[in-house]
Amino acid sequence: MPITDAAGAARARPTFWRNFWTNAILSPRTTLGFMRIDFVLGTIFVIPLMQILFFALTVRLGGGGADGIAFVAVGNAVATVTYPSIFSVCQTTDSEKEQGTMEHLLVSPAPRFPMYVGRGLIPIVISLATVTVGLVYSAAFFGVQISAGSIPFLAVSVLLSAFAMVGFGLLLGGVALYLRSSIVLGNIFLFIGLIVSGVNFSVSALPLPVQVIGYAFPLTWGLAAVRASISGDSLAAVGPLWLIIVVTGAVAVGLAMALWRNFERRAFSTGSIVRF
Repeated sequence: MPITDAAGAARARPTFWRNFWTNAILSPRTTLGFMRIDFVLGTIFVIPLMQILFFALTVRLGGGGADGIAFVAVGNAVATVTYPSIFSVCQTTDSEKEQGTMEHLLVSPAPRFPMYVGRGLIPIVISLATVTVGLVYSAAFFGVQISAGSIPFLAVSVLLSAFAMVGFGLLLGGVALYLRSSIVLGNIFLFIGLIVSGVNFSVSALPLPVQVIGYAFPLTWGLAAVRASISGDSLAAVGPLWLIIVVTGAVAVGLAMALWRNFERRAFSTGSIVRF
């Protein structure tokens, strides 16, 4: 006979942390492909070097000096966070649809917040590794000076940036629910981030309307915090940037959850996800 008492119902519904860790462990294997060693090593060690080298050589060929090369080296080291946080997290939407698991996900009794946020745990770890390796390349090959005293602030800045960018990836994944594919969306925001977030030139050099767009990106604030940390700024200067990073990341996650809930309501009302 089915269990109908309150205790049985509680047992049938996955707990918050069990759901979180299950998605954190299984999603990389089923929808992200993170367990492929070639993907992990390429993302962490190859992409940062190639991206930094390209823009550093561009600055050098354009007549830029050591300061300009160091500026773009740091910017692109931090910008590599977008590959695991935006592409991979956003791609989960496509994977759920292609594998035919979206319908099962919608009818699952599991709480939604840990289900969606849990799948961002491994991308956060890979984001941290990717940016760290990029900063090591910047210091070793491109003249970026990182003092030992700046490392604690730098570590916090990178950590918060990884969390916020994964939240932004979840938001794009929510938008991608209503599209046929998320790949184009991921590419668009990857290159928009390179333009408006202060990666290769200062945000203040952009037209005012574009600056406003840039300040809505978590990457903009994360990069500002990293640059401030490397410059040896005090907690009074870096702390407000950390707060903004957290706020932008939290807003992105909140909007992502709203998009998922709306998608679920529309799917249940129509009885199908084909139109999406």
